[in-house]
Amino acid sequence: MAKHLARKRFGQHFLTDVNIIEAIVDAIDPRQGDALVEIGPGLGAMTLPLLKRLKPFSVIELDRDLAARLRQREGLDVIESDVLRVDFAALAVAKGKKLRVVGNLPYNISTPILFHLLGFVDHVVDQHFMLQKEVVDRMAASPGCKDFGRLTVMLQWRYAIESVLNVPPEAFDPPPRVNSAIVRMQPYARPPVVDPVLLGALVTSAFSQRRKLLRHSLGIWLTARGFTGQFDLQRRAEEVPVAEYVALAQTIAATTAAAPSA
Repeated sequence: MAKHLARKRFGQHFLTDVNIIEAIVDAIDPRQGDALVEIGPGLGAMTLPLLKRLKPFSVIELDRDLAARLRQREGLDVIESDVLRVDFAALAVAKGKKLRVVGNLPYNISTPILFHLLGFVDHVVDQHFMLQKEVVDRMAASPGCKDFGRLTVMLQWRYAIESVLNVPPEAFDPPPRVNSAIVRMQPYARPPVVDPVLLGALVTSAFSQRRKLLRHSLGIWLTARGFTGQFDLQRRAEEVPVAEYVALAQTIAATTAAAPSA
C-alpha cells in the first residue's frame, strides 16, 4: 500500500512515537462498551491501540484516501465528513449513550472544533484531545496569568479541564513547529445556567482591550445595555474568575427579563 503523504490543507501531522501513543491511550482508558468517537484518526496511530481495548467505535475522517484505508479495519465505523458538520447529538442517540470523544485535532481549526463540540456537551462523557500546547495552556489557565482569556472562560464554565501530557514535535511525522499536549475535558454534571451567546458577547467585550482596565471595554458594553449593578471594572479581564463572568451574565439576563416592555 502506497505511503500516504501528509496534506497541509488538512493540517495533517501523524503521531509516530509508540511510547507517547501508549501514554495517550492509557490516559483515555477506554473500556469495552464505551461509545467512543475519534476525530481525525489519520494513519491510525491512536486508532489501532484503541481497537485493542475497545471495538467497535466510530472515527471521523475528512481525507477520503485515509477514510478508504480505515474502512478496511474491522471494528471501525468510518464517518467521512468534516467534523464541523457532524451532529454529535444524533450520533449519541444512535449509539444509545453519551459519547467519549478523542482525537489529534487539526491545529489550524482546533478552536472551531472545540466550540462546535460545546454545542453538544450534554451528549458527552469526556473528551481527550491532542492540541497545540499553547492552546491547552489557554484552556486550563487560572485567573491572573497571561494565558487566561476568552477561550478559557468559554470552556471552563462548562468543563473541568486538565493538561495531562506534553508531546514534543519529534513525536510526529512531519514534526509540527510547535509543542503539543493532551487535554482532558470533563463536562460538569450541574453547570450554572447561563445563555452562552450572552456570555460569549460579554467575554469578547471584556478581552477586546486586555491590556487596559475593564472600564475601557466591558464598562462601555455594560453601560450600552443599561446595566446599573455592581461589578468591579478596576481590573483587567484576565483577573476576573470564570464564576464572576458567569454570574454577571446571569444578572444581565435576569435584569433584561424583569424589565418592563415599552
